[in-house]
Amino acid sequence: MRRFHSHAVACLVIIGALFQCAVSAPRRPMTFGDVIKIKRVADPQLSPDGKWIAYAVTQYDMEKNSRQTNIWLIPANGGEPRRLTASEKVDSSPRWSPDSRKVAFISNRDGSSQVWVIDVGGGEARRITKMATEAGGVIWSGDGKHLAFTSNVYADCTTDDCNQKRNEAREKSKVKAQVFDHLLYRHWSTFKEGKRTHIFVVPAEGGEARDLTPGDFDSPPFSLGGPTDYALSPDGKELCFTQNSDKVEAASTNSDLFIVPITGGTARRITTNPGADASPLYSPDGRFIAFRAQARAGYESDQWQLMLYDRQNGHTWSLTAGLDRPVDEFRWTADSQRLYFTAVDEGYHSIYMVSTKGNDHKKISNRSSNGDVQPTPDGRSLIFSRRSMTQPAEIFRSTATGDSVQQLTHTNDALLAVLDFQPSEYVWYKGAGGAPVQAWIVKPPRFDASKKYPFILLIHGGPQGAWDDGFSYRWNPQLFAAAGYVVMAPNPRGSTGFGQQFTDEINADWGGRVYEDLMKGVDYAESLGYVDRERMGAAGGSYGGYMVDWIAGHTDRFKALITHAGVYNLTSMYGVTEELWFPEWEFRGVPWTNKAVYEKWSPHNFVANFKTPTLVIHGELDYRVPVAEGFQMFTALQRMNVPSKMLYFPDEGHWILKPQNSELWHKTFIEWFDTYLKPRS
Repeated sequence: MRRFHSHAVACLVIIGALFQCAVSAPRRPMTFGDVIKIKRVADPQLSPDGKWIAYAVTQYDMEKNSRQTNIWLIPANGGEPRRLTASEKVDSSPRWSPDSRKVAFISNRDGSSQVWVIDVGGGEARRITKMATEAGGVIWSGDGKHLAFTSNVYADCTTDDCNQKRNEAREKSKVKAQVFDHLLYRHWSTFKEGKRTHIFVVPAEGGEARDLTPGDFDSPPFSLGGPTDYALSPDGKELCFTQNSDKVEAASTNSDLFIVPITGGTARRITTNPGADASPLYSPDGRFIAFRAQARAGYESDQWQLMLYDRQNGHTWSLTAGLDRPVDEFRWTADSQRLYFTAVDEGYHSIYMVSTKGNDHKKISNRSSNGDVQPTPDGRSLIFSRRSMTQPAEIFRSTATGDSVQQLTHTNDALLAVLDFQPSEYVWYKGAGGAPVQAWIVKPPRFDASKKYPFILLIHGGPQGAWDDGFSYRWNPQLFAAAGYVVMAPNPRGSTGFGQQFTDEINADWGGRVYEDLMKGVDYAESLGYVDRERMGAAGGSYGGYMVDWIAGHTDRFKALITHAGVYNLTSMYGVTEELWFPEWEFRGVPWTNKAVYEKWSPHNFVANFKTPTLVIHGELDYRVPVAEGFQMFTALQRMNVPSKMLYFPDEGHWILKPQNSELWHKTFIEWFDTYLKPRS
């Protein structure tokens, strides 16, 4: 016994020492393998009774080259989370029933995406729909009797049987040709194939689904994100939805709001704004419909304002006319007197509050990036997600005034505890014409200010977008810094969150002031003393790829470049992209009526100046910036005898999303810069 005891004590001492070593072990730089291991928290939904939060957690499997998503629950006051679904596939988009007893969600566990419902008290999930064209975007009616969802159906089919037969015929046919007679025949990464997005309703207990938006229109139109573009009234009798009914929708951003009885019938238009109207949400008392709107026709990056439509008198007005920030997500308070919303705000996503009287908006968060904001039923607290460059999204709670912030979920704490993140530095410098320009700087782990480091300039897409204080899974400054680089991510002309005029100043000036803003940012980086001006590179995607192509023809200060999904020839790009409103706004018309602007800012006209080693990356399924743009750039580099390489993905679109493809993307990215920006051993 004594001998066993002494061995046990010795073992405990050894275990304790090992634990102490593990606790005190130095943190290490992040790798791509860490990025893939991070569990992605998304779409938190507060239950109507304010007691629980349902949310989705996605994790990726490198070996299977796939992802898995499940729905979790956590008490709204904090506590231990529990998993609600246990699918090997994707369970997403959780939405609470009005009585807080059930959660509807979208799942592909049976092979196709359908609407499912599960009791939160326990039991198995039940499938509600069996649509031949699948289902997405589920929401509840206010009375709990119906569920609304979207499905991509053949425009001339009026029954699910018709859609199923059309699908089967297309699958069996050895002829894969398509015939189309109008624009927007393909979008982002898929051909439309004669299908339209329609909104359906189905009894909450299951049954036959009814199409509430029949016809040859998308209802709602395609969206890259933001609030849902349809809503059911609190009494469950009416659907409000977004639709673009212009004849040439590829050249139009003119979506309007319509309402239709839940029993079906003719829809009635309730807005006539020439720009976009979207994201309707009824007030809990049913009097108002809040929505977002852009005033200018054809401009997808006009400022989003928060609007109110009074259902009693048809009057519409803006609640945020005095706020020079684009409104993103928003939610009503239970008393229908106020709304909370988020807006892009100088490199962050701030939370604001406004009353139905309007123009009394108040910022209640500062220097943080937030989303999914939801007030609790008693109006005393807020639930929201928060992220930063060193923190993937988690769920938080605060008071209604933004104080006493409490982190509720800790999904990735164990992994983050061993990673060495440098804090992202928030800086300003003078750009073109002396205008203030904001940028982020991220330094490598174990940074030593006495040393000189290679440098990467990251250029964001859009071009009306922004680098914010958020954790990215594709263009992550921390990951590039972990490879030994000082990384700078500026927000030059065209960036959002710095006032609409600053955003507008890139229009018809793609290689002008924005280029000068970026070069002055590099000047600023050189002045810091720890950036090696002889080892600098630049990289960007989409518009950022365009700017890299532009840089290749306008400066030799960089030793290596990477262009991902970049626009090379503005005229050829116009003829093959899908959303024509974009180039027609940006370049003030079409190439045959405003040729001078297209030619002035097209990188292909400056090939004679190409000298810098360049990596070109593009996906075959990219219909926003079609792959021919990348091929043309690579051909020009090769014919100019410039050291160059092309990374081509036959199974990816504008973004590289599959885990193993993403791993190759990152490996090739770092290797290219290492080749030209790091000394040879």
